[in-house]
Amino acid sequence: MKQKTNTVIFKSFLACFHDDFYLLLFRVLVISLIILLSAKEIYSQSVNSDLYPLSISENYRIHPGSTTQTEVFITTSPVDENIVFSSCNTLTFIPLFVSEGIFVSTNGGTSWTGNDSCTGEPVNFHGGDPGIAIDKDGRFIITRLSNSFPGLFSHFSYDNGQTWTSQSVISLLDSERASVISDGVSTSNHYGRTYASWVGKTQPPYPVLFTFVDNGNEQWSDPVPINSPDKRSAGGDIATGPGGEVYVCWAGVTDVSPFREIYVGFAKSGDGGTNWSVTEQAFDINGINGILTDKSNIRVNGLPGIAIDKTNGVRNGWIYIVTGQKDLAPAGSDPDIILYRSSDNGNSWSDGIRVNQDQVNNGKTQYFPAIHIDNTGAVVVIYYDDRNTATDSTGVFLSRSKDGGNTWQDYEISDHNFKPEPIGALGQGYQGDNIDITSTNESLLPVWMDNSTGNYQIWTSKIDIKTIDDLPVEKASMVKLEQNFPNPMISSSIIRYSINKHEYVSIKFYDINGNYLFSRVNKMKQPGEHSIVVNGSEFYNNSGLYYYQIKSESTTKTKKLILLD
Repeated sequence: MKQKTNTVIFKSFLACFHDDFYLLLFRVLVISLIILLSAKEIYSQSVNSDLYPLSISENYRIHPGSTTQTEVFITTSPVDENIVFSSCNTLTFIPLFVSEGIFVSTNGGTSWTGNDSCTGEPVNFHGGDPGIAIDKDGRFIITRLSNSFPGLFSHFSYDNGQTWTSQSVISLLDSERASVISDGVSTSNHYGRTYASWVGKTQPPYPVLFTFVDNGNEQWSDPVPINSPDKRSAGGDIATGPGGEVYVCWAGVTDVSPFREIYVGFAKSGDGGTNWSVTEQAFDINGINGILTDKSNIRVNGLPGIAIDKTNGVRNGWIYIVTGQKDLAPAGSDPDIILYRSSDNGNSWSDGIRVNQDQVNNGKTQYFPAIHIDNTGAVVVIYYDDRNTATDSTGVFLSRSKDGGNTWQDYEISDHNFKPEPIGALGQGYQGDNIDITSTNESLLPVWMDNSTGNYQIWTSKIDIKTIDDLPVEKASMVKLEQNFPNPMISSSIIRYSINKHEYVSIKFYDINGNYLFSRVNKMKQPGEHSIVVNGSEFYNNSGLYYYQIKSESTTKTKKLILLD
């Protein structure tokens, strides 16, 4: 196709040569130039495509369809890392039905199969808000709420999510979504035990509750409160340590509007959850709980997420907690992602560390962080981020630290943006409250919700850990626009341009009076060299002088184009 296009560009020039010798010589030169241009174009496409080469796959939906998918979660199997389990809230509206998606990959996140509803009976009473885990025997575990009565329930699958047991009752009291984790450390005294924590909503100030189920058992222990708060608890998250320790964190929330998250509570157990050491106020925060007015009034939170280094590296056992905050240093006046760490089993905590590396107080919004430790011991955080978009839209960023959070590199992992919108009939500003990330030995597997197709769906992008450091790091914008060739053009011409960062680019064409004619590029583009072909027909074959202009976030460049009929 490229060689054919280049041939068309020069075809009309051949008619200008009547002398056989000069015509032959020119034909040789033209053919040589065509070959060079074609080879260069093929090379450019192989190393400068619109995707991150060899590192980040194209964004794709893991289970496309018409069902709304929000609040997404993902985990890998401790038995076989190629087994990956993802779930979310799934919603249909006529009639309104809420359930839990069951999406499974058996090849490390490359391809997926699944169902928009967990089939564990009684199906009609499912209420979404899943928590998921895979235990040491490969058993899938999901917890959920009910759409008809209070309580927290679970189902088990012994065939990679194809079939599910009938519900097991965890609690019949009013509950928030549970966070679930299975102890996959073979040397742990509680190897294979699966834990769940959540906030009970029966009696203020709403403590964090805890339960467990042992390997092979389907009967959960009686739920017990972990803490005795004087502020309402919110958003409990749970993790296990390299020695089988259990860790839980939550936010303390004020009891008056705007109900700010003002501290993070932390608890740890060294005996499988029988006894707990509780620090009700481990460190202060200023969470972003509330409404984002520049994002169509979607509802957000700054609830803490927790991850533990279990790599047996130099930071083995370090605890990391991430939150969304603003107006409390090191967060700026706009929402930022803030990390805290402990190297002494939670006895003391670092000051806050700002994760996102864009300029402080730049009016940009980062929210819904999810944290993970990959197999190299690097701390990985994903989050929504509008630094490269209009304020009402957002992309997805990943920040990675190889030194325990001291320094960070930011990467945009979404290849397109979307405009967050509330989902009707599900409460004020509801978009969903969670995104997530897990990993295999070779790849990072983030998941997020994106409504760019007109409906919120789970999106992902498989990221090669070995080559992530070769990805382009967020940097100042540099744009190069080359002169179209040939110029003057007769039937068609090539315009080459290059950018050095992932950003929104448009190329527009104007007549000599500055009147807009048409646009050929109007999208997010990845760093590298790019090219387009324009045809005389797009100018209605009217000869004359025209202008073409490339515009990025911070750069505008214009060149002249001459068309001959």
